[in-house]
Amino acid sequence: QVQLVESGGGLVQAGGSLRLSCAASGRTFSSYKMGWFRQAPGKEREFVSAISRGGASTNYADSVKGRFAISRDNAKNTVYLQMNSLKPEDTAIYTCALDPSPTGVLRTTPREYAGWGQGTQVTVSS
Repeated sequence: QVQLVESGGGLVQAGGSLRLSCAASGRTFSSYKMGWFRQAPGKEREFVSAISRGGASTNYADSVKGRFAISRDNAKNTVYLQMNSLKPEDTAIYTCALDPSPTGVLRTTPREYAGWGQGTQVTVSS
């Protein structure tokens, strides 16, 4: 069973950057597609980005496209989210999860993911 632990969150000014990491335990990390989601206070969890098992394919929410970049290092059992040009509306708890489905489709619905980590807080000040 894979366990996920996020890190890298913090407080940053608008226009700044952060790099989030999601470290996975277990030896099957490369078997899973991975996703990043976020949840702001009073709002539902929303999709941010997803990446294929080998890292060649990625998917982004329109709100972060061109500013965020997802990547993974299967040798290190880690998926990353590089966040640039941050905006106050990016403030949220960011959580990673795995998609165990055997298809190549990068899904965007939270209920299709599993193994949720505890999340890391990202706060962007204006």
